Amino acid sequence: MVFLRAPDGRTHHPPPNYVAGLGRGATGFTTRSDIGPARAAPDLPDRSAAAAAPAVGRGRGKPPGDDDGDDDGGDEEKGYDENQKFDEFEGNDAGLFSNADYDDDDREADAVWESIDQRMDSRRKDRREARLKQEIENIPEIGDYSLRNKKKRFESFVPVPDTLLEKARQEQEHVTALDPKSRAAGGTETPWAQTPVTDLTAVGEGRGTVLSLKLDRLSDSVSGLTVVDPKGYLTDLKSMKITSDAEISDIKKARLLLKSVTQTNPKHPPGWIAAARLEEVAGKLQVARQLIQRGCEECPTNEDVWLEACRLASPDEAKAVIARGVKAIPNSVKLWLQAAKLETSDLNKSRVLRKGLEHIPDSVRLWKAVVELANEEDARLLLHRAVECCPLHVELWLALARLETYDQAKKVLNKAREKLPKEPAIWITAAKLEEANGNTQSVIKVIERSIKTLQREGLDIDREAWLKEAEAAERAGSVLTCQAIVKSTIGIGVDEEDRKRTWVADAEECKKRGSIETARAIYAHALSVFVSKKSIWLKAAQLEKSHGTKESLYNLLRKAVTYNPRAEVLWLMSAKEKWLAGDVPAARAILQEAYASLPNSEEIWLAAFKLEFENNEPERARILLSKARERGGTERVWMKSAIVERELGNVDEERKLLEEGLKLFPSFFKLWLMLGQMEDRLGHGSKAKEVYENALKHCPSCIPLWLCLANLEEKINGLSKSRAVLTMARKKNPATPELWLAAVRAELRHGNKKEADALLAKALQECPTSGILWAAAIEMVPRPQRKAKSSDAIKRCDHDPHVIAAVAKLFWHDRKVDKARSWLNRAVTLAPDIGDFWALYYKFELQHGNADTQKDVLQRCVAAEPKHGERWQAITKAVENSHLSIEALLKKAVVALGQEENPNAADP
Repeated sequence: MVFLRAPDGRTHHPPPNYVAGLGRGATGFTTRSDIGPARAAPDLPDRSAAAAAPAVGRGRGKPPGDDDGDDDGGDEEKGYDENQKFDEFEGNDAGLFSNADYDDDDREADAVWESIDQRMDSRRKDRREARLKQEIENIPEIGDYSLRNKKKRFESFVPVPDTLLEKARQEQEHVTALDPKSRAAGGTETPWAQTPVTDLTAVGEGRGTVLSLKLDRLSDSVSGLTVVDPKGYLTDLKSMKITSDAEISDIKKARLLLKSVTQTNPKHPPGWIAAARLEEVAGKLQVARQLIQRGCEECPTNEDVWLEACRLASPDEAKAVIARGVKAIPNSVKLWLQAAKLETSDLNKSRVLRKGLEHIPDSVRLWKAVVELANEEDARLLLHRAVECCPLHVELWLALARLETYDQAKKVLNKAREKLPKEPAIWITAAKLEEANGNTQSVIKVIERSIKTLQREGLDIDREAWLKEAEAAERAGSVLTCQAIVKSTIGIGVDEEDRKRTWVADAEECKKRGSIETARAIYAHALSVFVSKKSIWLKAAQLEKSHGTKESLYNLLRKAVTYNPRAEVLWLMSAKEKWLAGDVPAARAILQEAYASLPNSEEIWLAAFKLEFENNEPERARILLSKARERGGTERVWMKSAIVERELGNVDEERKLLEEGLKLFPSFFKLWLMLGQMEDRLGHGSKAKEVYENALKHCPSCIPLWLCLANLEEKINGLSKSRAVLTMARKKNPATPELWLAAVRAELRHGNKKEADALLAKALQECPTSGILWAAAIEMVPRPQRKAKSSDAIKRCDHDPHVIAAVAKLFWHDRKVDKARSWLNRAVTLAPDIGDFWALYYKFELQHGNADTQKDVLQRCVAAEPKHGERWQAITKAVENSHLSIEALLKKAVVALGQEENPNAADP
């Protein structure tokens, strides 16, 4: 109710239809208190709309004029009891349908819902009961968890002293004689000591002796190994009985089951065999023999039962058992072979087998067994009879052919071909026979005829199978037969466009399996078809170089250059092989022939120069290079010419050649390098600097030129100028690890460790996968941090040889010899062309290896012919080392390595 306060201070009722705030746009709202609780609408009498509608702005309270008193019929008009108790769960809505009628539809609906609830409850009943049972089982038992029972009791065990044991022993003794002192006193005087004195030390020694005897019986006191008597041990195992209750129960069940099997179906042999073996396992050998004997009586025509009876019988009875078996089954090959095996002498075995052949003349196994026991003459006679009885078995024919003479063997093989026209082994044996008797021309004829005949008979020629036969012939020593098989079958089933690839793959596979003659025959046939294919000639030459003789290699290369006179690589290979064999005149003659075939080949000219230069013939080399320059040689010819003049000490001629070469080839950086190094070697620092600066104008991306200029500036003007040169080089050639490494090393040479570390950090940011930078980082950090640094380096560049070599040196420092050797071997395997790694590996083997490992590393290095490496190139390119062998260069590199670093020295 809203009241208004008048100016005189008294409150008055508002005028009708007054709504507070309506003038400023407010509207009225209705609350729960205005509409009252949710109840069913009462049956009210009809009223007029005017009387029923409340005034605007008023709630649904009492109508105007009902302020005083209550009407008697008010409860009936409201339709509910105002004093009704409030329901805490449903609130005032509990009686919403309280006065509604409960009819049949409601009763039917309730019944339906009740049936649904019961069905759902029955479906969940089993699960609920199982869960309840599990919860009950999981309830822990009530125990005594008091603190006093939780306290751990201390129990002490003390060995019983020997004195107590001796006293107990004496108390249990029955004395039947008087003490000597008592007898002296007439038995009436008690001696001074009732208990006799016992030597306790002797008792302890006796116990120790008994223990040592037991231990000696169990173990060998020298080697610590258990001493076992083999015969006694096996006897004990044989006599052991099953004592486990479970095993006994299983055996009883199996025995009952097998007894049922043998009784219900006594004609079933596996049942008797299983029953006998069960008793054998149970240790009842006699019962097993009786059972298998009954099995033989019930199943006399089964050879497995007789064989089992023979196995279970004693050695004296086995022969009798097997005799009854062969009498019952005279056509059993297994029984006759077992009977022969029981005999001790070869004569008796042969008699048994021949007796078996009387019953089974077509048994190949019996014929083979009896032939193996006979001598050569008897074997020939037996095989003649064997091929009559078993004409379709090729092994018997081949065995007879091997025992016969040449003429008789040919007859035997011809008869075999008539009986077995589709058998390739007969033809291959005939080819081997011809080869063994020196008929080389007949070998290829026999194989070719065999292929035609087999194809005519409708047999498919399997190329892979025939190649395997060729390898088998090679292993048997029949090389001509192997070659004939390859020649006749290598092209069968191969498309014309796939022949080269397929044949080369076949030869490589045979080479891997060690069948060198087969691979050689494949290459020979391929070269007869592809006579102008340089790649096949090279592979064949590699095969001869690895597995052939020097003569065979030279002959092959002569054929190669004859068919391919324009292939300079074959000429060079032929000349090199003669040079390596020590025949310099022959190598020179080959190069002259090559020059006649390829007059404009620069490789031939340079090979001739190298041959003369390495054999201390500088004048010949100079003449060859002069002719090459006249014919318009390339930059390599000018470089080699300058090298010859440097070797001879002609500085002016060397300078002249370099300058002329630079006029013709200004972008060839090696000529610039040689000119600058020559001026530096002569002490002309300013001229060398000028050369390098001019060179960088033509070759701004050449890293060796920048490094040479930086080293020259460091030597002449100090670190600051060198630093400026390297900075300029890095700007023009970003992300170049060699330039960063040179800058780091320059700072280290002048003792600027912090600057070097900062430069290295920047370098690794710019070149995060550079192996030479990571290797330098590993060597620069203190020893305790090297392991972590090497781990980071391996994560960044796992297969970089510089990182591998740095880690190997780390293992070397830590005296982990095996790991160091493994990592050094990995480094030289990854980069065999870098001589620094070979020098490091060889030095390691000189310190920690033996003569064999040192020789192996040396041989591998010579075979690899390394050309690169920072220290290696500095040694090999020195004038005084120009004619040294790789072995001598390797030893010089090891000496230089020892002067620069000492792996065993401790870090500061």
